[in-house]
Amino acid sequence: MHQSDFYKDKSTSSSPNLEGMVGFKNRYMVMEVFLDPSKDLGVDEPVIITQFNLSKAIKDSILTNFGECGLASSLNSFQVKYVNPITKVCIIRASRDEYQKVWAAITMVRSIANCPVVFNLLDLSGSIKACKNAALKCDELKFEQYKLLAGARFTPDSQLHMQNCLDKIKLLEH
Repeated sequence: MHQSDFYKDKSTSSSPNLEGMVGFKNRYMVMEVFLDPSKDLGVDEPVIITQFNLSKAIKDSILTNFGECGLASSLNSFQVKYVNPITKVCIIRASRDEYQKVWAAITMVRSIANCPVVFNLLDLSGSIKACKNAALKCDELKFEQYKLLAGARFTPDSQLHMQNCLDKIKLLEH
């Protein structure tokens, strides 16, 4: 085959060879965090759940329960994608190969910022879109409940803060 024929054959191919190219597979977990009731109601100082302290608690649990090798393999795609500090709903991403390890480690987290916690899995999905919808639905229902419980303590600032959280979840991508 002549050199010019080699280039000609490649350039005339109608579609690129995409065999073997597979997107990175993730799992998304919508979780609900339950705090110690005395801390959640602001008796002392209320505990604010953030992406940072939630991520740290989960990573510490992976390290404790699965060792350095388990942590290293889980960190490839592990990320706390979303946390609503009002409703305590969060979305956590993990690779398809490691999500069961991450999920197991989450169930073994006993405290965040020295406050006892328990996690509840609300939804598990392979797509961020499905998890966004589940988290949004849960957030909206929990926010209505929060408004009823807060009563007169519910302020326009609280409404704005919640709307910002709902807007943030709508913008989530991989």
